[in-house]
Amino acid sequence: MTEPLLRLTAGREAGGRPRHALLNFATLVLCGLLAGLVVAAAMFPALAASGLAAKAGAESFEALPSELTTTQAPQATEVYAADGKTLISRFFDENRHDVAFGQIAEPMREAIIAAEDHNFYVHKGVDAKGIARAALNNSAGGGKQGASTLTMQFVRMSVTYTAPTYADAVKAGEDNAARKVREARLALQAEKKFSKDEILTRYLNLAPFGHSTYGVYAASQFYFGKQPKDLTIAESALLASLVRSPTYYDPIDPEGKERALERRNWVIGQMVEIKAITAAEGEVAKKEKLVVKGKRPPNGCTVTKPNDWGFFCDYFRRWWLQQEAFGATGYDRERLLHGGGYRVVTTLDPKAQKKARDNVEQYLKTGNKHALMVAAVEPGSGRVRALATNRVFKLDNSANKPSSNPQNSGQRGTYPNTTNPLLTGGSGYQAGSTFKIFTLVAALEKGYPLDYPINAPQRYPSKYHGASGDAACPGTDRWCPGNSSAGLAGMHNAWTAFGKSVNTYFVPLEEQAGAANAVAVAKKLGIRFLSEQDIEMANDRAAADDWGSFTLGVSGTTPLDLANAYATLAADGKHCEPIPVQEIKDIHGKSLDVAKPRCDQAVDREVARAAIDAARCPVGDQSAFGECHGSTSAAAHTAIGHPIAGKTGTTDSHRTASLVVTSRSMAVAGILADPDWPETTANMSHDIVNPAVYETLADIMRGRPQQNFPGRARRLPTASSARSRTSPASRSTRRSPRWRVRASGWR
Repeated sequence: MTEPLLRLTAGREAGGRPRHALLNFATLVLCGLLAGLVVAAAMFPALAASGLAAKAGAESFEALPSELTTTQAPQATEVYAADGKTLISRFFDENRHDVAFGQIAEPMREAIIAAEDHNFYVHKGVDAKGIARAALNNSAGGGKQGASTLTMQFVRMSVTYTAPTYADAVKAGEDNAARKVREARLALQAEKKFSKDEILTRYLNLAPFGHSTYGVYAASQFYFGKQPKDLTIAESALLASLVRSPTYYDPIDPEGKERALERRNWVIGQMVEIKAITAAEGEVAKKEKLVVKGKRPPNGCTVTKPNDWGFFCDYFRRWWLQQEAFGATGYDRERLLHGGGYRVVTTLDPKAQKKARDNVEQYLKTGNKHALMVAAVEPGSGRVRALATNRVFKLDNSANKPSSNPQNSGQRGTYPNTTNPLLTGGSGYQAGSTFKIFTLVAALEKGYPLDYPINAPQRYPSKYHGASGDAACPGTDRWCPGNSSAGLAGMHNAWTAFGKSVNTYFVPLEEQAGAANAVAVAKKLGIRFLSEQDIEMANDRAAADDWGSFTLGVSGTTPLDLANAYATLAADGKHCEPIPVQEIKDIHGKSLDVAKPRCDQAVDREVARAAIDAARCPVGDQSAFGECHGSTSAAAHTAIGHPIAGKTGTTDSHRTASLVVTSRSMAVAGILADPDWPETTANMSHDIVNPAVYETLADIMRGRPQQNFPGRARRLPTASSARSRTSPASRSTRRSPRWRVRASGWR
């Protein structure tokens, strides 16, 4: 060591500038100590006593960490469709996904060793020869060399990720001797704690590769669009080149590309030197053209395929943020989504989603101010199989057309681009007579049978007061609903009244069953009350019992909730919360219970079966014993060809149009509305929404075996026995707190 020291202190830089002899001397003493003593724990007190660590850094040796702490670095959560293969999106703050040793191509493992640490499998965490070589090279004026082994680099990254504060994280990367000493000490521990293969794998999973990619999985996906196990020699050498300086050797940048190519070929040469590849293999690899994709992976929902999965992705994200299993607060849950490394298999059926989207686009193309929204839910599990609308899930921008609402003149509308939860949230849309099912179920629960007769007039003077204008009986404030046509007046039972959508049958039935009970049934079947006004009404039993127009569907709902309500009846009254996931595995591969269906018996099985029996009439099917006479969408059964039940819905002045159809295994609901102007004066056509819904269900059911609804009991309670158990409704004089209907037009 004497001769090099003498040469160092006596030498001069080119041009005659004196070297910093004292600093070089101190550096060499430090390197000598590390080279000669680092394998023994006794070296550290001696080094501390020398004062060199204090000179190089501001911390005392005793303050340095004595134990290596490793933690899981943030990793992307990957979200797949129900097939487990179709990637819907990824959520991440750092684009990283850990892989195992065997999932990394051997050339990639060898390339990083060739580029960073030839003696990786020989040393014990600190390469004494490497330290001396780097010191001599740097002191002699050569290109600056580092002496950090792969193990020491791994330690540095681990210390950064476990740092309790930002300042500590910055300190972990400071370029001084104190950091080197700390890394050397912890590297020795790492080599005792982990095998060489484990250290190499952890290093490759932590390392930054540029363009916000961390770890070899994200890097191989970004630069080459492939799995790390499939990397070639040349591709591996390029990725190994980036670790030194991802920005300087950036192959995406025109200037950096030449530097990246030069360093890639240097790494290939190093691979030949350590005998990882033959010279011939190296020459072939060097001749390989440098081609990178630079394809960024999806992050979040606004970058998923337009119109296909964005609204479902957003529904999943909102669902996740509501689950207490992922943290106490919304912030905690979001951080876990973006850094927990979960593998999520959603309920989205790619084929069903495509069919739903195709049908929506066929009947109302993207760009129209009116929204056609279709949702599909699986009875018995609540799994959401499709969510489609004629919108692009994208932030509103200058491409959006003017709002259709006259009160918002000069503002842009939410079409064709929006991130509003049109199908699953917001304040919802009136679904018209689809809500009559809740009155029917409430009546069945009270003992009123399906053959309960009511003589339905063209206009019915109800017990509900507080109406005005056309909605009121002449000369009074009593609500006087009417039917869509005079031909519907006459004697009806539940089959004919539901099939033909007779308003003046269901309003008196609601009076006798109790409007509050109908509201309660809607809740049990999964209808959420979304607007502040609706929530207030639904949660006040006295107000709900005076909510006469509820049976005509004046409360806002969504296609998702509507599909799920009818799916509940199709599943014999078994209600399951709508759920967008069917499997969630944590970073260790453990399945989480939060993905399991959450179900309860909402209504009695026989009540559900009776309700479904009547609901077969509106969609052109036939009840169990042939009681259906008349329908509002007979084409549905013709198109689907399976036993089905459902209901159309039209609100006052045709502001919305709805259809829900369910088989035993799938329920599909659709609503046509104007999200920008709920009180639109335009007429929403069933010629648009109906075929979009029933053709979607037909596509889903194609090829499935016929499955009939379970039969109801033929012998039903008589109307007289029902009346004996339920006293006739008295004429209330309470005034309704709200009216949103006119005399007719509801069906």
